[in-house]
Amino acid sequence: MSQDTKDIIYAEQNIKMKEAYKKAQETFNYFWREIYWDAKRVIPAHDLALVKIPFQQMVGGREEPIVEHMWISEIEFDGEYITGVLSNSPNRLTNVAEGDTITRTVSEISDWMLSIDRKTYGGYTIQALRSDMTEEARAKHDQAWGLDFGDYNNILVAHLQEEEQGNLIEHPMSKIMETPARDYFSANLDVVTAKDENGVTRLHTETIAGNKTAVEILLELGADKTAKTNTGKTALDFAIALNWSHLVPVLE
Repeated sequence: MSQDTKDIIYAEQNIKMKEAYKKAQETFNYFWREIYWDAKRVIPAHDLALVKIPFQQMVGGREEPIVEHMWISEIEFDGEYITGVLSNSPNRLTNVAEGDTITRTVSEISDWMLSIDRKTYGGYTIQALRSDMTEEARAKHDQAWGLDFGDYNNILVAHLQEEEQGNLIEHPMSKIMETPARDYFSANLDVVTAKDENGVTRLHTETIAGNKTAVEILLELGADKTAKTNTGKTALDFAIALNWSHLVPVLE
């Protein structure tokens, strides 16, 4: 293989990865929505839930930093910052270590991945790599993970989205829980208007998770759509930033 051919292949792979980063950032809302609802299940449904972050460090006389993309787990999200625990041990970096608590914005992630019943959702960078593998190599890769990655040309973001397209708009548990949610909020009106130490209201929280049903109930019961967090964000701001287009008209 000539050097020119190697350069072309590297450039194509680099383009694929940059596209994967962008798609992961644009669809992170689905990842968080699933995390939100899984926390409410008696028996968790996720086999794994990970976010990939690029870490970098200047070493020696190098002109560019060394970069390693590694996974974090135990994810929390406040609408602006993602926090998790580094699950990998760095190969070359010395400025981070496995077990460190990491905080980044959505625009800084390079991927996210969920697995439910061993079937994956997200995993854009992994699918980009799989797309360049032979069929045999893909089979070995998937076996090593112990997961069903499906078709690299059809990356899923929502559980059972192929069976029910409505799952791309609102999580099915959000709709199922309409009556219990209404009963709870009606009986606890202080929850509807309360703010935490960061100025976050329940309306903010439900908006961040894309829960239209709960958002509508909260507004009916007097939630203030103009309420701002300590960083100046309204629920509408979060709906727009997180691509929850079905919530924008409700909150305007």
